[in-house]
Amino acid sequence: MHKVGIKNWLALIVVGLVGQFAWTIENMFLNLYIFEQTQDASFVPWMVAFSAAAATITTLFIGALSDKIGKRKAFISFGYIAWGISISLFAFITPNNVAALFPSANIVFLTGVFIIILDCVMTFFGSSANDAAFNAFATDISTPMTSAKIESVLSVLPLFSMLIIFGAFAPFAQGEGWKTFFLIFGLLTLIVGILAIFLFPKDQGLKKIDEHYFKRLTHGFRIDIIKANPKLYLALLSFMVFGIGLQVFMPYFLIHIQKKLGFIDFDFTIIMASVLLVASLITVLVGVLVLKTKRPYLIFIVLLVTMIGLLMMFFVRAKIATIIAGIIFMSGNMIGSTILGSKIRDYTPRNEVGLFQGIRMIFVVLIPMIIGPFIGKLFYSSTAEYYVNDYGNLVKLPNEYIYLGAIFVLVFALIPLCFLHRQEKVKEHE
Repeated sequence: MHKVGIKNWLALIVVGLVGQFAWTIENMFLNLYIFEQTQDASFVPWMVAFSAAAATITTLFIGALSDKIGKRKAFISFGYIAWGISISLFAFITPNNVAALFPSANIVFLTGVFIIILDCVMTFFGSSANDAAFNAFATDISTPMTSAKIESVLSVLPLFSMLIIFGAFAPFAQGEGWKTFFLIFGLLTLIVGILAIFLFPKDQGLKKIDEHYFKRLTHGFRIDIIKANPKLYLALLSFMVFGIGLQVFMPYFLIHIQKKLGFIDFDFTIIMASVLLVASLITVLVGVLVLKTKRPYLIFIVLLVTMIGLLMMFFVRAKIATIIAGIIFMSGNMIGSTILGSKIRDYTPRNEVGLFQGIRMIFVVLIPMIIGPFIGKLFYSSTAEYYVNDYGNLVKLPNEYIYLGAIFVLVFALIPLCFLHRQEKVKEHE
């Protein structure tokens, strides 16, 4: 069977897009939110690291559980409902509300801690529904003939998500508008969770696995499994280093654009909308062509393009130059993620799809999001100037050196990519 089917496409696009709305908020806007509420960027790497750990542990356990019981639909629908509720709760975590409950506490610190805790709760529900069950469903219905199409659609959803949010809702992401912002997307995610009950087909063709649950959790870490799937683990390693490079600057990207370069309000919206719109078109047009040809060397070109865009971001100060640099690195980022994501999906053992979602999360999310932001902090901390924030604290503002840090890390992605290229050439020759 080489057709995905209209109903499956509808489920993938609608539920996938709304899931990406939630992840865009979690991965980008929460960093800006916690900075605005605390006026201290040092909370950012800790929030990213804790949420990455929550996402990975959740996906590992829930992915293996969904394999064991042979279910995806319930995890997706009820997970989205709880996910939406948790997003809405961010509207109520503000310094004023925290001060009203804990008048004698360190309000700034406590506000940051509460945001980080809720982020972990939100991530638990999101990873259960999206990373574990939804991604497993996408792999369940894919074949070698359709995986590139599915991956190209799923990979462009984050760009469309960012384009929609930055283009239509970014003005809410400041001051009193944050409450409306979180309530809108919380309610939308909840509604889609209800729709998923009717939209997703019944779980069919998924057999319950009798193997002991906790034994399954360690399955993907066994040496014999790694040796049996060399291309999968090399693709995972490649994505890991690629992801670390992106996470060096991405958590600080919006803070740098607004607070350091000074592009706010309409200028900020124009920059982000332009970058995301053009990068989306490039990713759709070029990404599909790249996946269709499946040329192993293309990932090296994409990596070079990404680094060129990041190098330009180090020097830019004007609005037009920022847009051009943003388009280049964002296109490279998304096309690279598409290629590597497609490889991981193709090389994942078909009878262990849910289980390997957790393994994928360790390489693609956990390690990059724990290591990357702290490397970024290391690069900007050594060059940034101190300033006194609204609460009288002495802090540093992320600067352009985060992009040099990202380039430095991306160079090391060439190592696993060369080994993967060799493995793929051997297979191609055979």
